[in-house]
Amino acid sequence: MPTRRVAVAAPNALAAQAGSDITHLGGSPVDAAIAAMLVTYVSEPGVVSALGGAFVNVWPADGDPVVIDANCEMPGRGLPQSRFGHGMLELNLAYGGGITIFAGAGSAATPGAFAGFAEAHRRFGQVPWRAVCEPAINVARQGYRLGSAAASYLQIVGEALFGFDPQTRAAYFVDDAPADTGALMRSPELADALEVIATQGVSALYGGELGRALADQMDAEGGLITLADLTAYRPIARRATQDALGEWRTATNPPPSIGGPVLATMLRLLQRRGSSPEEILRIQREVGSYRSDRLDVAEDLEAAGVELLKALEGNDLRTLPTSKDTAHVSVVDSDGMACAVTSSAGYSSGITVPGTGLVLNNCLGEPELNRRGFHALPPGTRIASNMAPTTARHRDGRVLAVGSPGADRITTALMQVLAHYCLEERPLQESVDAPRLHVRPGDAFVIDTEPYPAAAQALSASDATIVEHDPHSMYFGGVGAATLLPGGELQAAADPRRAAATAVG
Repeated sequence: MPTRRVAVAAPNALAAQAGSDITHLGGSPVDAAIAAMLVTYVSEPGVVSALGGAFVNVWPADGDPVVIDANCEMPGRGLPQSRFGHGMLELNLAYGGGITIFAGAGSAATPGAFAGFAEAHRRFGQVPWRAVCEPAINVARQGYRLGSAAASYLQIVGEALFGFDPQTRAAYFVDDAPADTGALMRSPELADALEVIATQGVSALYGGELGRALADQMDAEGGLITLADLTAYRPIARRATQDALGEWRTATNPPPSIGGPVLATMLRLLQRRGSSPEEILRIQREVGSYRSDRLDVAEDLEAAGVELLKALEGNDLRTLPTSKDTAHVSVVDSDGMACAVTSSAGYSSGITVPGTGLVLNNCLGEPELNRRGFHALPPGTRIASNMAPTTARHRDGRVLAVGSPGADRITTALMQVLAHYCLEERPLQESVDAPRLHVRPGDAFVIDTEPYPAAAQALSASDATIVEHDPHSMYFGGVGAATLLPGGELQAAADPRRAAATAVG
C-alpha cells in the first residue's frame, strides 16, 4: 500500500515536523494539524495558548467540507449579576502602534479548542489520541529554543501583559526579563497537564481535575468561568460556506463566525469584479464598513452573518445599508484530504491556571470582539471571531488548505493570497510573499500598506490616510498554505512575515 505523503505549513519547524511525523505513523491530515497546533501551543508562548478557541476546517477527499466550531463562549452560568463587569485589568500595549486591551481573570472566556480537537479526531483521526498529544508533551518537557515571532511579542508586551501573574511571569521571563530569541524554554507543568489530557481525554478539562482547578482559580480571582460552563461546552460541526472563485470551489467557516462570512463576501466580490489593487481597496472598504455597522454590533451574530452572505445573491454590497494571538496550521495529503486549523487566545489574559502551565485567553477583553460592551452576552453565547481557516478544490484536482493569524487582517490577507493563487494563477509561495494592504474597518478611512508598487496609483488616488509599514510586516498576518497538484506533487508555503515553517514528504 502506498505511503501517504503530506504537506504541512505551521508556525515553526517543531510544529511542522510534528505534523509530518504523525502522518508517517499513519495519521490523517486532521491528526497532523492537531498535533502541529498542540506543539504550537507549547512553543509559541504569548502568540497563542492552549485555553483559547479554534475552528477546524476539514474537506475529505470523498466528502463535503465541514467546519468544527470550537470557538470560545461567554461564561458565567449560575453566577449572580454582581459578578459581571469585574475582574479585568486595562492595559495599554505598544504592539501594533499602540492598543488598549483588558486582561486578568475576568477577560477569560470558556475555552473550546481542546473540545473541538477531540471532536475532529473522533470524526477523522486515524491514530490514537495519545499519539496526537505526544509531540507537544515532549517539547514541553524537553524544552525548545524560543523563536523570533514569540520573542518579538514578549519583548513588546511582556512586562505589562505577562508580568503581573507570578506563574505566567515565571514561565515567560528569563533572568527577570521577558524571554528573548534563542532562550531555552521548558514547561514541565504544561507537560504534566497535557499528559493528563492525553491519558484521560479532554473530559479532564471539561469537568475533570483540570477543569476544577480552572474554575477554582476563576472563583478566587473574580473570573466568570464556572465548572458548569466547562461541562456544558460542546463543539459544533457546521456545513462550510462554499463559493466559486475562478475555477476553484472554496469552503470557509459559516456564521456565527465574523471572519468566515467577511472572507466569503470579499471572495464573491473578487469573483465578480477582478483582483486589481483598485478593486481590492474598494472591496475591503465596502465589506469593512458593512462589518463595522452591522456585524460587530449585532445581537445575533449568526443571523447577521447569514444576512451578509445573502446580500450578494442578487445585489451588490454597496446597495445595502451600510489578533496578534492567533496561530494557523494547514495540511494537505497525497490522498486529497485538506485540513485548515486556526486557533486564538486573544492577546492573552496573562493568567496561568495554577500548577498546570495552561494560560487563559482574553476573548472577553478584546475591544474589537466586544463592540456591544464587555460581559454583555448571555452565558453560553459563542464569542465573535475573525478566524477564517479555508479549504478549496480546483476542477483539475488541485486541493488547498490555507489560513492566517492577524486579528482583523486575517480576512484581508487571505483575500489577497487567494486572489493571487486562485484567480491570477501565481505560484503558491509567490502568492503568500506578495505585498499586502489592509483597509481598517470603521468610520475613518485608513489604509495600511507594505511597499506595493503595483498599488501606488490606486493608493495615491485614494482619499484615505496611508500608513506605511516595512516589507513583510508581521502586522499583515502570517498565511500558511499547503496544496496538492494534479500530478501528485505536494507544496507548502510559509509566510516571511512570521517565523513559520513547512514540511513536505
